Amino acid sequence: MEVSKGPMMQIKLPKETPGQHFEGLNMLTALLAPRKSRTAKPLVEEIGTSEVSEEGVEDDDEFDWEIEQFPYNEVSESALNPQYHYGFGDLRSGVFQRLQDEFSDVVDIKDPDFTSAAERRQKRLAAELAKFDPDHYLADLFEDEAVEQVLKYNPWWTEMYSKMMASLGKSQEQENHAALVSFSEEEKYQLRKFVNKSYLLDKRAQRQVYYSLIDILLAYCYETRVTEGEKNVESAWNIRKLSPTLCWFETWTNVHEILVSFGRRVLCYPLYRHFKLVMKAYRDTIKLLQLGKSAVLKCLLDIHKIFQESDPAYILNDLYISDYCVWIQKAKSKKLAALAEALKEVSLTKAQLGLELEELEAAALLVQEEETALIAAHSSSRQQTPSTSSEASDLEESDSPTSSETEDSDSEQEELKDSESKIVNSLRGPFLEESSALLVDDGGVCRKSAILRSGVSQGKPLVSSLALGGSGPLIEELGEQLKTVVQISEPEGSVAGNHGSVQDRDSWHSPND
Repeated sequence: MEVSKGPMMQIKLPKETPGQHFEGLNMLTALLAPRKSRTAKPLVEEIGTSEVSEEGVEDDDEFDWEIEQFPYNEVSESALNPQYHYGFGDLRSGVFQRLQDEFSDVVDIKDPDFTSAAERRQKRLAAELAKFDPDHYLADLFEDEAVEQVLKYNPWWTEMYSKMMASLGKSQEQENHAALVSFSEEEKYQLRKFVNKSYLLDKRAQRQVYYSLIDILLAYCYETRVTEGEKNVESAWNIRKLSPTLCWFETWTNVHEILVSFGRRVLCYPLYRHFKLVMKAYRDTIKLLQLGKSAVLKCLLDIHKIFQESDPAYILNDLYISDYCVWIQKAKSKKLAALAEALKEVSLTKAQLGLELEELEAAALLVQEEETALIAAHSSSRQQTPSTSSEASDLEESDSPTSSETEDSDSEQEELKDSESKIVNSLRGPFLEESSALLVDDGGVCRKSAILRSGVSQGKPLVSSLALGGSGPLIEELGEQLKTVVQISEPEGSVAGNHGSVQDRDSWHSPND
């Protein structure tokens, strides 16, 4: 935005009292003359508006931020007028009834002119529960590299806050810290464009204005951090989506519920959904409030610029931000400081958000441990597979006989066969020996020796055997005895073979008979 440059004069006037501090000199809108009415009818006049003193704007009564405030009961009013109020100080109504089609995408609430504060809250909580995505939350929780990066970012107020805390050690008043915040020429130009006006707000409306200010600053701090100060096309969406004041026209009863609502929306809507970002924005908001209304005004001017450059969101400037930019210039600094202290005393836990985050994280950690155990078991099984195969090969080698063992077993088998053969031979008797001799020898000498041996073996005298005279009867007798011995001592196969051989021998000796 280009600032129009006209003829300017710079006049330097020395102070009557050197070193005297004048507060609010950078609040250009408050220094402007109030716009006069063009009607001749007398309207409500504000007495003592020539001075920029804060005492004429708000009463000196201190707010008790710890006492829960109940929203205004609109039942009696709705009986006569069904329209409900919203906007800065609940001063607006009927806007969306005329422009519902044009601004339906700006806010989440439908028909705000006919929706009570209780219905708005009920619908908002239901929409947040429906929008919450456990997978998105767990992904940002366990893969938080990008989140850790934005957490390290230092926004523009960090350095100013450090300087303020350093100067507080020198016992300086907080009002003197307005010089730490400077406005650009563009911001000064915007301040001069605002209309200087006062707001007649009762205590309930004033309290709602301060509460909503916390809500808007929380959303702005989150947006500034996640974009690292570089605004983009999503900046307007982030701010209005994270602020229930801007998208649901929410009203508040205490500071704690503001923080709870902001935490829920951070974990439901934007790109980065992490509880650490909630707490970081919470601490940033405290710093801004402690820096005073100059720092708060600078934030509001930045929000005003973001909304002004976004086509559907500029209506929120008319409903809230422009009035906040004018009102904050006349707000009391001590009330902002008290609001910061009240915000510091509030604590927030994941259980208070009502999204069952602790149970969800515990279940995710359990699943992660099980997966880790499965992976470890799988890797260990892979490592054990080669060792198992080597053990199996060792077992096979141990089971396979060695050469010495094989030789021993062979010798044992041979000895066993020898012993068996000895037993068989002992059963066969001398007749089998004589028969084998008869198969080899071809002369009568062999026949005679066989006859002699058989005779001796049967216990007959040699003379009686010779006295038989002929060879034929002896051979037949020997054959019968051999058959008897072979049948008793040999297995079936051997008996058949021997029997056949005996028959052959009988047939071979038959010509001698």
